Amino acid sequence: MARRDWIWDGGRASVDLVNTLRDRKTGARELLDDTDALAEWLRLAKLTEHGEVTAKHLDAIRGLREAVDRVLRGELADADIAVLNAWAARHHQPPLQLRLTPQREPVAYVPTPEDAVASALGAVAVDAIELLLESPTVRICAAETCGLRFVDRSPARNRQWCSMARCGNRAKARQHYARRKTT
Repeated sequence: MARRDWIWDGGRASVDLVNTLRDRKTGARELLDDTDALAEWLRLAKLTEHGEVTAKHLDAIRGLREAVDRVLRGELADADIAVLNAWAARHHQPPLQLRLTPQREPVAYVPTPEDAVASALGAVAVDAIELLLESPTVRICAAETCGLRFVDRSPARNRQWCSMARCGNRAKARQHYARRKTT
């Protein structure tokens, strides 16, 4: 399974999910283009390593992703809230259990839910709901071609770029070049 162009600068799992539709300002590029991509994203996002990802899950997460994006941008439509609530209801964290290794050492064990993938999608919905209730500042990168979303946790709430290493550095380099060119 090849690693895709995942970016984890959103600050929360729900925002990182929104960022799986890349280049929104210039036509959009889908990273969740097959079930292997979804399985990889869920694993790298540390949401689940279990369960079989199906085409139905893939369609569902794309719908969830767009509902999360609209809600976090302040578009509080009843249909999107219903999508978040329906998925959040499917998130089940089984209770922690105690097991013994063959050497009789105690270890913590959390059973895998019946539909681990649906539960992971529910965890993303729960994260989006919690984020919305925290009254965050979710921004869209100021770079002309980027469009990534991120939670602005800067002290003055004035962060402009998804990442200084990518878009912020490029913007500052362009500004520096323009100033030097005019002098």
